[in-house]
Amino acid sequence: MQEKKQRRLIPLTKWNQFHLWPTIGGLRHLVAFAQQKNFEQVLVRANGRVLIDEEAFFEWVNASRNGGNHV
Repeated sequence: MQEKKQRRLIPLTKWNQFHLWPTIGGLRHLVAFAQQKNFEQVLVRANGRVLIDEEAFFEWVNASRNGGNHV
C-alpha cells in the first residue's frame, strides 16, 4: 500500500523559522489580499490560526513566475 505524503502546514507567525522569504509582514499582506492575488489556495484556516501550505506556496510562486498574475 502506498503511503500518502503529508503536506507541511506552517503557522504564518512561524514561517521565518523555516524560510527567509517572504517576511511575516509580506505574508500578512498576501493573506489580506488573498482573493485578489489568488493566494487562498495556499491558506489553511483552523481554530483561528492561519497556516501556510508550504508546497502550495511554492507552487503559487512558480505559477506567478511563469506568467501568472498572482503576485
